[in-house]
Amino acid sequence: MSWFPGAMSCKSKVAPSVDFDHSCSDSVEYLTLNFGPFETVHRWRRLPPCDEFVGARRSKHTVVAYRDAIYVFGGDNGKNMLNDLLRFDVKDCSWCRAFTTGTPPAPRYHHSAVVYGSSMFVFGGYTGDIYSNSNLKNKNDLFEYKFATGQWTEWKVEGRLVARSAHGATVYNDKLWIFAGYDGNARSSSFCTLIEQSGEIPPSCCNFPVAVCRDKMFVFSGQSGAKITNNLFQFEFKGHMWTRIPTEHLLRGSPPPPQRRYGHTMVAFDRHLYVFGGAADNTLPNELHCYDVDSQTWEVIQPSTDSEVILQIRETPFNTFCIIMTPRVVNNAAHIYSQMPSGRLFHAAAVIHDAMYIFGGTVDNNVRSGEMYRFQFSCYPKCTLHEDYGKLWENRQFCDVEFILGEREERVLGHIAIVTARCQWLRKKILQARDRQKQVCEDSEEAAASKQKDSKSSGGPPLLEVSIREAEAQPFEVLMQFLYTDKIQYPRRGHVQDVLLIMDVYKLALSFKLSRLEQLCVQYIEASVDLQNVLSVCENANKLQLDQLKEHCLNFVVKESHFNQVIMTKEFEHLSTPLIVEIVRRKQHPPPRVYSDQPVDIGTSLVQDMKAYLEGAGLEFCDIILLLDGHPRPAHKAILAARSSYFEAMFRSFMPEDGQVNISIGEMVPSKQAFESMLRYIYYGDVNMPPEDSLYLFAAPYYYGFSNNRLQAYCKQNLEMNVTVENVLQILEAADKTQALDMKKHCLHIIVHQFIKVSKLPNLRSLSQPLLLDIIESLASHISDKQCAEMSSDI
Repeated sequence: MSWFPGAMSCKSKVAPSVDFDHSCSDSVEYLTLNFGPFETVHRWRRLPPCDEFVGARRSKHTVVAYRDAIYVFGGDNGKNMLNDLLRFDVKDCSWCRAFTTGTPPAPRYHHSAVVYGSSMFVFGGYTGDIYSNSNLKNKNDLFEYKFATGQWTEWKVEGRLVARSAHGATVYNDKLWIFAGYDGNARSSSFCTLIEQSGEIPPSCCNFPVAVCRDKMFVFSGQSGAKITNNLFQFEFKGHMWTRIPTEHLLRGSPPPPQRRYGHTMVAFDRHLYVFGGAADNTLPNELHCYDVDSQTWEVIQPSTDSEVILQIRETPFNTFCIIMTPRVVNNAAHIYSQMPSGRLFHAAAVIHDAMYIFGGTVDNNVRSGEMYRFQFSCYPKCTLHEDYGKLWENRQFCDVEFILGEREERVLGHIAIVTARCQWLRKKILQARDRQKQVCEDSEEAAASKQKDSKSSGGPPLLEVSIREAEAQPFEVLMQFLYTDKIQYPRRGHVQDVLLIMDVYKLALSFKLSRLEQLCVQYIEASVDLQNVLSVCENANKLQLDQLKEHCLNFVVKESHFNQVIMTKEFEHLSTPLIVEIVRRKQHPPPRVYSDQPVDIGTSLVQDMKAYLEGAGLEFCDIILLLDGHPRPAHKAILAARSSYFEAMFRSFMPEDGQVNISIGEMVPSKQAFESMLRYIYYGDVNMPPEDSLYLFAAPYYYGFSNNRLQAYCKQNLEMNVTVENVLQILEAADKTQALDMKKHCLHIIVHQFIKVSKLPNLRSLSQPLLLDIIESLASHISDKQCAEMSSDI
């Protein structure tokens, strides 16, 4: 019997740095805590390749997922086009030819295939004899394959279907959507069924993937004539609106988008898009890129270290070969099977349950592949830090400051904790206002009582009033939204008023010295400038003395492809004379380009600011005391309420009069170290902590009402992967205190099998007597007389 790497999964979760005696019958899984349905590790696995007697290696094919099987159709093997249908069972990890009846589509590649109901639909593609280079043409036929009966049927579609290949296709709301591709003469940027599209439509392209997530279709990169871009576009099915996703990755603290490429795959899972492979500037990269639709950030996925396995092949007494998986390099290893796919293009991918399957493609030296790989998605709940603070801003609960803005003295409520953490300019204003209020209270008790009466927060102290004459309400509210979320709303394409509003926000960002907001505004405005609004933006930039934006507009106007269109508009006729002169001069005598090698100041992020605030920068603004086993820890009500429904309900309904709150997790009081780890999570979403803290905090998401189980998922990984000889005694103590009996058993198992090393740890002498007795009992139960004798001689 042959065994394939990846054909079965190992369920034992053992700390990678611990050597266990695997011959011991007790080396079993002890970690059985109910962590919830979260797979915490990204992992590649190489599955059995497609044998030649089943089907040829191929590229430019399609795969679809139906129930627990992957179906492969068409493509080319390097010499001929194919029209066979293969089936891979993901449970059995076995290949076969799918049962078919009827007349299948003609051999083809660069077609599309989608699943709807219990059928697969194949559309278009390129057909003919590639070996003799004859009868080559694009098709516009549509075929259905019924999974239950294996029946192929050609549909007769009414209306005009443009023949095309290398297009994108998906199903949404009971409709087949076919976008772009190559029609034999030119690349397209339209849908097969002609619909009215608006917004920033992607350039005409082919050899790109599409994926549907959050009721939107996404298109990434692809071939657009000689130009290949790495832009990501989203299409809203309901309004037929296209939007190009901004890529200010530096401001979001995330990696840049993937390189421009074509022939890659993209699939959607949960809130993420996963991009793999393709040809990127004459290379075949094999990194897996992930895009978070909610946070609009890219990252490169780092798979688990066991995504590459060393295999030792040895001869058995029966002159057959068996394959043994070993956890480290051995001297007589015959082969190394990489669990990660190499770079490739024109492969295909599909998702079943919580894993992506990638098959085939063209690899180095134009070789077709017959390999199948499985990628296990890590299902961490998303970080809700920005959303939680955003809801605090939207709901305006627990506000303690009121900004009085502009000549009309419009009023905007806010939270001192968030504002003073994010903006030093506003922090000074708040401190000055607080000093004035304190002086008034000291001078007149009557004034203080009046203030209390007028307070807009029920039962709380009076709102602090801060006057800012240089800011109007609307742009100031956008600025406040940025302080709470690190984001501003992207201007709508073609809406001049949106762009002008962001320019006012930019002016405020300059005044308040918010570098990050400055850069966001500049990027958003420059991306929104077009032929219809460039003159309005330029005139407003000139009026506000925003030189950088004015320069961008002038350079946009004098471009060869823009100039004639702009000067023929009515807006140009009404432009101020100095600006008209400046445009004409710029056209006649363009100034030399000045390149600066100075790094751009992108400012600090929400996470960075809240981290500094917790570590001491916010001490003078604390308004609540948390008591841990009688020890006080100052904190901020608004931040606690934003991140925890437990604190929100407390502060809204039964806030203690002395402003002190006792901290526990159920009936258990966490350690001081674990409590600080929880505060880091609350303030800025940090999940890094020692494994013993994870035991204390495992129940915290439920008890404190966090938005989701993200902290718990990280606790799971921490306990699975990081229990070592060095920290096993601390985790044993935490497990005993939290009554996590299975984790305690797991720790005792490690101590028994690594007792020589554990016995030398200084922490052993500080353990309580009951825990020392537990260790002795475990040793007596698991170690033979012979092992005891050897151990005593070593000690």
